[in-house]
Formats: sequence, structure tokens, C-alpha cells
Amino acid sequence: MLQTPSGGAGSGTAARDSGLMSIGTVLNVLRDEFPEVTISKIRFLESEGLIEPQRTPSGYRKFSPRDVERLGHVLRMQRDHYLPLKVIREHLDAMERGEAAPLPVVGRQRSGDGDGEPEEADRSTVARIGRDELLAAADIDEADLREWESYGLLSPLADGVYDAEAVTVAALVAELGRFGIEPRHLRVMKAAAEREAGLVDQVVAPLKRHRNPQTRTLAEARTKELAALTMKLHSALVKAALGVRLP
Repeated sequence: MLQTPSGGAGSGTAARDSGLMSIGTVLNVLRDEFPEVTISKIRFLESEGLIEPQRTPSGYRKFSPRDVERLGHVLRMQRDHYLPLKVIREHLDAMERGEAAPLPVVGRQRSGDGDGEPEEADRSTVARIGRDELLAAADIDEADLREWESYGLLSPLADGVYDAEAVTVAALVAELGRFGIEPRHLRVMKAAAEREAGLVDQVVAPLKRHRNPQTRTLAEARTKELAALTMKLHSALVKAALGVRLP
């Protein structure tokens, strides 16, 4: 898939000389842009054929700069476009073959201004993700998803698919689980989020019911603004309660 520098599969010294990196070094490089990435996630992407790092005689993975660049592309397409891994792999492979490969539209797309919201033209068609796509994108199994659904942390829509934001929720629940925080512990966070959403909805409800389309558009903008403010307040309150300074 990727051509890595020759001679990198030998001793550790040879690997360093050829610019190859250990999985721990790759993790540190990626975490600047992807703070939630883990070693298990990198290994999972390798098992899915997204990357093919070299191996030393003792079995240690060694990643070339091109491997790291490709990992960045994969993580970015998952984060920004919610593409399933199969689609990402086919897209990147086509690009490496020099073929014209427009980015597929699957899942919710983030708009160019970086606000994380769906683009208006795609709102009705791309804000959904299937169950298998959710499992692959969040690197979880069916048992995990069923348990989280039982606690109300994730819920399918009426047609059995999920809002694309479910990928983010699933990934964060999985990451918290690595610290021993179980899904049952997160019900209080789910309840708090619902109360905050209810407060925002209460404020903008009169605008949403208005006949004037411009007023309803204002309601959507006001919802986004209030949502951003409530999330900032929530974060600040948690930091204050813990007595810690976080980025």
C-alpha cells in the first residue's frame, strides 16, 4: 500500500536512521490534532488495512512519515466527514494510484468554517450513519453499543440509523471507559445534557414557531449560539469544581 524507506525493518538504530517511528512516537505526533487517538485505535486502523507499518525482527511496528500522513488523513476524514473505514481506504488507495477521487458524501459533513455543523445543502441527506458504520468509526463492538443504548447514552432514530454525532459520543464513552468510568456512571451527564438542551429549546421555541422563514433561520442561529455558550459554561464549571486548569 505504502512504500516505506528501505532498511527500516532492521535494528532500532537503522529504524531511527531511516526516519521510522515507534507507535508511541506516532501517537504523540497525532495527538496535537487528534487528542482522543489511542494506540489501540492505531492498531485497529492497521488491522482494517488503512496502514501497513513495517515490522522489526522482534515484531515492533515502525511507521514512516507517509504512514503518519496517511493516518492523519484517515482520522481527519472520520472526524470531519464521518466516512466509514472501507470508503476511506478506497478513497486513499485511489488517490495513491493517481486517480481522480472526489471525497464521497457519507455521514454528516463539517462546513468549511470549522463550526462542526452540517452544510445547508447536505442537511437532509448526510446527517445519518448506519449501525455498522458507527461500530467501525468508533472502534467498538455490538455488545458495547447495546449496553450504551440500555443506559440511554446512544439511541437510534426511527429508521434504525444514528445521527452522525453518535460517533463522537461513542468515542468519548469508550475513552472514558479506559479510565474505569462505566456507562452507568454517565447517565447523570446524559440527564444534565438533556436539561441544558431543554433550556435552550425553551428560549428559542417562540422563534421556531414563527411564520416568517427569516425568523426561523434566526432561531437556528440562536440555538447554535446558545448551545456553544452552555457548553463553555459547563466546561468552566467542571474545571472550577475540580480545581484544575485545562486547555
